[in-house]
Amino acid sequence: MSANRVDRRLARFALPMVLVAGSAVGVADDRLPISDITLYRSGVGYFAHQGMVDGNADVTLRFRTEQINDILKSLVLLDLGGGRIDAVSYSSKEPLQKRLSSFAVDISDNPDMAELLNRLRGARVALETIDGRISGVVLGVETRERPMGDQKVRVAHVNLVTETGLKSVDVSGASNLEILDEQLAQELNKALMALAEHRADTSKSVDLSFSGEGARPVVVAYVHEMPVWKTSYRLILPEDSEGGQPTIQGWAIVENTTDEDWDNVKLSLVAGQPVGFTMDLYQPLFVARPDIPVPVLAGLMPTVYEEGKAREDFAESVLRNRAAAVAPMERRAGRGQAPADADKFADRATLGSAMGFSSDEMLAYAAATQASAGEIGEVFQYTLDAPVTIERQQSAMLPILSSALDGRRVSIYNRQGLANHPMRGVELTNSSGLQLMPGPISVFDGSAYAGDAQTGHVSEGEKRLIAYAVDLDVDVQSEDHSTSRVDSIKIVRGNLVRQTTSETGVTHTLSNNDRKRARTVLIEHPKMHGWELVTPKKASETTDSLYRFEVDLEAGEGGTFDIRFRRVDSQTLGIDNFTMETMVSYHRNGQASDAVLEAFGEAMRLNAEVARVQEQITAVERERNEISQDQARIRQNMGGLDRTSQLYRRYIEKLNEQETRLEEMGSELEALRAELEEKREAYRAYVSRLSVS
Repeated sequence: MSANRVDRRLARFALPMVLVAGSAVGVADDRLPISDITLYRSGVGYFAHQGMVDGNADVTLRFRTEQINDILKSLVLLDLGGGRIDAVSYSSKEPLQKRLSSFAVDISDNPDMAELLNRLRGARVALETIDGRISGVVLGVETRERPMGDQKVRVAHVNLVTETGLKSVDVSGASNLEILDEQLAQELNKALMALAEHRADTSKSVDLSFSGEGARPVVVAYVHEMPVWKTSYRLILPEDSEGGQPTIQGWAIVENTTDEDWDNVKLSLVAGQPVGFTMDLYQPLFVARPDIPVPVLAGLMPTVYEEGKAREDFAESVLRNRAAAVAPMERRAGRGQAPADADKFADRATLGSAMGFSSDEMLAYAAATQASAGEIGEVFQYTLDAPVTIERQQSAMLPILSSALDGRRVSIYNRQGLANHPMRGVELTNSSGLQLMPGPISVFDGSAYAGDAQTGHVSEGEKRLIAYAVDLDVDVQSEDHSTSRVDSIKIVRGNLVRQTTSETGVTHTLSNNDRKRARTVLIEHPKMHGWELVTPKKASETTDSLYRFEVDLEAGEGGTFDIRFRRVDSQTLGIDNFTMETMVSYHRNGQASDAVLEAFGEAMRLNAEVARVQEQITAVERERNEISQDQARIRQNMGGLDRTSQLYRRYIEKLNEQETRLEEMGSELEALRAELEEKREAYRAYVSRLSVS
């Protein structure tokens, strides 16, 4: 194989591959030093070792125990000289509980003295008690009740078979336990050593074997969990009065949290977020198997046969595994607006060198960019131009960006954030040709520190607002207002439909107290669902939840700005919910037509007829109830009178008159109810077919 071909293959495999998440970086053998590191903002890192091997070679890499799962999931081995890659070997990680339970003395569940003695049944032991040394074979452990004050407690006793017979020893009174069976004692010591090894087992070796002839290049690559690399920016606003572009300087903050120095490695920083997960591939898995008893023949018993039944057939159930479909991930990108002109920066006086240097010096002598940027596949990547050296457990801040941006000074007013003053800010368009990662921004107004800001991810060509200080020179007073009016009344299928127009908004009164500098104020107002913006007709800019309106204020001057929204509602009400007086008022104001007023008047007349008959029925029923109550009083009084008395005869005459009237009222009620139903039907028939505009 030619040297050029080998170089090309090395260059190809030095780039990041399709990756998954891991944990932290291990220590490589000196023959395969780390050559490439790519860090992702999703919290993973790609590490590549490159070197030469000769003949049949073994390479050992050491990793912390918690790293092994990521190594097993992502390890890539390449022998670029035509050699063969043999099996990767590593020490197994048997579960501690299973390993401990495999010893003759099981201490996997941390047994107490009584339980440990119970597990030593049949073994010869010696106990030191207050009565002296007692040795024997453990028969078993039992608990007994012992009185203690007003209560009884349970105390464990071990039963030992001694040379002089069976002895029971209080376990709580034993100060020393010696296992006289040498083999069992060794098993207990091995179990304790396994516990100690498990605590001290912080690193694991991974052995790589390459088989072949001659010297040849090899590559070992894997993915680990790593701290997210971060960005920090410096935004320098021009201090000359003739405008200019703001300049942004970006730094990448990288932490080497590994146990190995990064010595002259090629470092790349990727903005993408590959899908990552962890999976326990290092832990051996044991499948539980059913415990089937040994089949034995039971003793024969007399058989009682049940009544015969038809045989039932049961279909065998079939279990089918369905692979889960992985939904494709859509890559979304925002669309920026046209870059702002650089000459939109407001004229202002020079602040002076408050920090001991000018903005020109700050731009000229700041750290130069040490990275190249571009798209790799569907992700954006910064690659440091020179190899990077970062000692283990150390961090570094690396300059990766320095570029002029299109932008202008603005003041940003949002009533929900600050009621009486806007924020001083900058409207920036990412014209750098690069992608800006999320991070803090220290803003310098000329050479003076002006405040801090924060930005999210900004793609090329996108526009962002940043605010870094309160603009105390601009005062804002806001006054809310709202109105509502009825536009029209019409009748649709017997119902009154009332159309109402509502308006709401706010009037902002702005004052620019800065007599040297003009202001461009961006007023933010939340969008209102269901409302139409009417004043002004169109916003300067919109977001998913906000309108932005642009207001220019000259130096030392002020003005007002109205924002109004309108909504038209249609409300359907029953025709009997309105009075004639209300409808006449709507007609007088031009909200109801002559036809509507006339139709409503006829409906009210028919409804009045219904009410008139209903009142007559109510009057008759009231009279009938009064007669019934009076008759009850008369009958009660007659009970104590002489039947031949004049008052008794008078009561009889009155009862006769009332009975006659009751019979008349029955006929009247029957006629009135029939008339009521007739009037109601006439009203319903008229209203149901009534539609007038």
